[in-house]
Amino acid sequence: MIVEDDPGVRESLKASLDAPDRQIESASVGLAALRSIESEPFDLIIADVSLIEGIHKARADAKVVVTSAAHAPDKMIEALRERAFTYIGKPFAGNHVTDLVNRALSCASWQDDVEVLSAGSRWLGLCMRSKMEAVHRVLPFLREMMIEIPEGKRDSLITAIREMLYNAIEHGAGYDPEKRVTITHVRTERALLYYVRDPGKGFSLDKLEHAAVSNPQCSPIEHAELRERLGLRPGGFGMLIARQLVDELIYNEQGNEVLLVKYLS
Repeated sequence: MIVEDDPGVRESLKASLDAPDRQIESASVGLAALRSIESEPFDLIIADVSLIEGIHKARADAKVVVTSAAHAPDKMIEALRERAFTYIGKPFAGNHVTDLVNRALSCASWQDDVEVLSAGSRWLGLCMRSKMEAVHRVLPFLREMMIEIPEGKRDSLITAIREMLYNAIEHGAGYDPEKRVTITHVRTERALLYYVRDPGKGFSLDKLEHAAVSNPQCSPIEHAELRERLGLRPGGFGMLIARQLVDELIYNEQGNEVLLVKYLS
């Protein structure tokens, strides 16, 4: 179900999401849309962020992708508390919407993957299952809360956060969905802080043979061969990438907590 006031946007979304195995309905924002949602268990609903509370009153278990045309951190927090599946901003990019919808439809178990621990505009705390899908769900919300950061720098900061969350899930939790990773977004007057904690035993920065930060200068891909032998996913550049995209990256002594700092000026 697509709930959108602009008929041109509705038709564009329907066209980009059309598939032989899909039945797509659409409606303008209003009581008629809520009545349809109440009477029929749609697999996915795309609607403005302001509607999510009403949608969940009509159908508590609805899977909702929220949209917005403006940067609205308070609305992002509200959507997270209302268990929105994920967020996509306007104007829509066709390929991005298609990928996001495909991912949302293929995710069967999702309701308790993300828990809101603190819901302040200056201090947002989230606890998520150690699933890559959960990372893809929360990053769009975090991106919309970076209202002080220029567009290009937002993408860089999101990349750094994503790499740290990937590391936490892979190395800290061992891809065990029963284990949880926490991420906290804090906005001060001069900086944005992102604190990530995983449930693992930690690591030593001096013993990271499987990561690019440990490569000798004469062998820039040595870690890749080790990762293949260990059965790890291709990569190992996460920490190296993150260090280059934030102003400070600080690990605790144990190695299972990391703080990313991005100064606002």
